[in-house]
Amino acid sequence: MRKAARARSVLSRLDRAVFAQVAQRTWPAAEPVLPRLSRSADHGVLWFGVAVGMWTLGGARGRRAAVRGVTSLALASATVNTLAKGAVRRRRPLIDRVPVARRLPRQPLTTSFPSGHSASAAAFTAGVALESRGLGAVLVPVAASVAFSRVYTGVHYPSDVLVGMALGVGAAFAVRGMAPTRDLVAVPARPRAEVPALPDGDGLVVVVNPSSGAQPQFVDPVAQIRGQLPKAEVVLCRAGTDSLTDLLETAAAGAAARGGVFGVCGGDGTVNAAVAPALRHGVPLLVLPGGTFNHFAADLGVDTVAEGCQAVAEGHAVRVDVGRVVRDGDTDEPVYFLNTFSLGVYPELVRLRERWSPRIGGPAATLLGAARVLRTATPLRAEVNGRRRPMWFLFAGNGAYRSVGLAPLRRHDLADGVLDVRIAQAGRLARPRLLATAAGGLARTRLYAAARRTSLRIGGLPPQTPMAYDGEVVPAARELVLDKLPEALTVYRPLTD
Repeated sequence: MRKAARARSVLSRLDRAVFAQVAQRTWPAAEPVLPRLSRSADHGVLWFGVAVGMWTLGGARGRRAAVRGVTSLALASATVNTLAKGAVRRRRPLIDRVPVARRLPRQPLTTSFPSGHSASAAAFTAGVALESRGLGAVLVPVAASVAFSRVYTGVHYPSDVLVGMALGVGAAFAVRGMAPTRDLVAVPARPRAEVPALPDGDGLVVVVNPSSGAQPQFVDPVAQIRGQLPKAEVVLCRAGTDSLTDLLETAAAGAAARGGVFGVCGGDGTVNAAVAPALRHGVPLLVLPGGTFNHFAADLGVDTVAEGCQAVAEGHAVRVDVGRVVRDGDTDEPVYFLNTFSLGVYPELVRLRERWSPRIGGPAATLLGAARVLRTATPLRAEVNGRRRPMWFLFAGNGAYRSVGLAPLRRHDLADGVLDVRIAQAGRLARPRLLATAAGGLARTRLYAAARRTSLRIGGLPPQTPMAYDGEVVPAARELVLDKLPEALTVYRPLTD
C-alpha cells in the first residue's frame, strides 16, 4: 500500500511539474491557434465536420472511415463522460500560471480525469486510421494538437490527456471488434480465375462514363488509367452524344477479338450495363469505381481506380454470380443484376433520388426521398411463389448480405449461389408498420420474411409496376422469374491473401 501511495505521489508531482513547465513557457506560434482548435472540438463539432467532408469527398473508403470514426468517438465519449469521470472526480488544475490569452472563455465544469476532448480526438482518428491509413495519417497531427491544447489552455493535466487518448484508441479497437474492418474479414468473391495479366494495359478496352453519380473526382480517372496502363484503349462516353450501350457492346467485342480485357469505369448502373456484353462475348471484366456508391466494386474489394488498374496489371481475378430476371412473354435478353433487385417502395425511392440528387446531392436526396415514400406509399399486391400477399417491398440480393435491421450492407461471398430474399408485408396499421420497417424494428416479427433461394417466381403484378435493379428503374412484366447464373462472370480484383 505504501509503495502504491508513493508511486501515486511521484506521478502526481511529475504531472503538476510538466503542467507548470507548459504554462510557463512561451509558445508564440501556438497562441493564436490552439485555444481556437480546442474550442472547435467542443462536443465533437470538429470531428463531425471532418466526417461530413470524408463522407462527401472520400469515396467508398472515406464513407466507411467516417462512419467508423464517428462510432468510435461516440463510444469513447460515452465511456469517459458516464464512467471514468464519475469514478475518479479529479479537480481541474489551478490556472493562475497560465497566461490569460491562452485561457478558454468558458472553463469546463466537469471533473478533470480523463480528458474527454483527447479521448474523442484519439477515438475518431484511430477509427479512421483502421479503415484508411492515409486519412488517419492526415488526422494524427490535428488530434495531437487538440490533445495538447487541453494542457496548453490549462484545463487538464498531462496524465488526463494521455489516459483520455488511451481510452479513445481502445474505443476504436472495441468498435473494430464488434464490426471488423475489411482487412480482418476476407474480401468477398471466389473462386480465383485464370486471366491475362496486362502490365502496361495492352489488350484492355475500357469505357469511362464521367456522368455516373455525384462523387467528385480529385484525379481524372482517364488520367489515372493512362498513367498506370499506358497502352490501354480508353473510350470516353460523352453525355448527350454517345450511346453508353453501343459503346459497351463495341468495347466488349473489340476486347474479345484481341483476346484481351473489357473494362468499365462508372457507377453501379454503368457497371450493370456492362454485364450483358461481357457475358455475350465471354471476356473478363475490369470494374473501376466512378459513381456515387459503387456497391459492387466495394464488395469486390476495388475501392479506387488505382487498385483496379493494379489488379489487371498483375492478373488477379475471381468468378462471381450474376442475378437474372426473366420476364414472361419478353423475347428480349434477360435483365441482369450484380447487387440487388426490388419491387415496392424502393423503386420509387430510387426514382426520387435520381431526380433530386443533381440539385441537392445524393445523401440529401436519399433522405428526402425516403420521407416522401414513407408519407405517400401504398402496399404492392403480388404473388410470390404462388402465394398472394400485400407487401411494402420485396428485395432480392445477388448473394447473402450482412445487415443491420433490414438494411443490406455487405456480402461476404459473391459466388454463394443464392438469392437473399426479404419481404416486408403490409396489413393493419400499414403506415406505422412501414415506419417501423424503415427503422429495422420488424426484423424479428412475422411481418418480415427472409429466406435464401436459388430462384423465385413473382406474378400478378399490376400494369406498369416499377422494378429496380442495381439502381436502375424500369417497368416490370406481370410475371417474373428471378434466378442465378453461378460463377458466370470473371472480374478482376486486388490480391488479398
